[in-house]
Amino acid sequence: PLIWVTLMTSLMASTIITMSSNHWLLAWLGLELNTLSILPIIMKPHHPRATEAATKYFLVQAAAATTILLASTTTAWQTGGWSITHSSPTATLLITVAIMLKLGAAPTHLWYPQVLQGATMSTALVISTWQKIAPLTLLYMMHSHLDHTTMLAIGVTSAIIGGWAGLNQTQTRMIMAFSSIAHMGWLVTAMTISPHLTTLTMTVYVLTTMATFLPLTMTATKTITDI
Repeated sequence: PLIWVTLMTSLMASTIITMSSNHWLLAWLGLELNTLSILPIIMKPHHPRATEAATKYFLVQAAAATTILLASTTTAWQTGGWSITHSSPTATLLITVAIMLKLGAAPTHLWYPQVLQGATMSTALVISTWQKIAPLTLLYMMHSHLDHTTMLAIGVTSAIIGGWAGLNQTQTRMIMAFSSIAHMGWLVTAMTISPHLTTLTMTVYVLTTMATFLPLTMTATKTITDI
């Protein structure tokens, strides 16, 4: 129980650290702490699929965090500052790609359904909601110098792939994964229009995802035929 309290506390604290920081190094630290906190939670069932899901999650998040660190270090080297609100176009593009990888937005979405399929329902809920907040906050803080064309392209691609790929799925977690990918597309698209609209979209997404996941968690529903 003490370990779980520690993990949950660090999971919450890491997101808050990232959300409240205006310094790339601190934001990166928060993201890393966030990843390390969720890994034991994913691996809890001690099942080979859970271990595989945790490994995939770790590799993807580590790759994204490394890209963020590389881009922010390059910016700091060029400008002498670590501010999130100011970065060069190349660094911004790299960080955008890394954040999309963290969010599981298309075309960097392939890991996401596999991780959710290997995790328990309650863990899948955490990955689909709480784990999205920190990367989205970074995107929110960077919105003034994001490339709108790239963002719209990613957004539309995610919405289309998430919608289409989810059609022929029977596993509830896979359907929720593709639904999440599609929602990330709409969130990214909303970011190009208005950051306030993104906040509203995210709030609606979190509430609807929780409302869908909680009954599935309580009834242990694995496939559509079980409902």
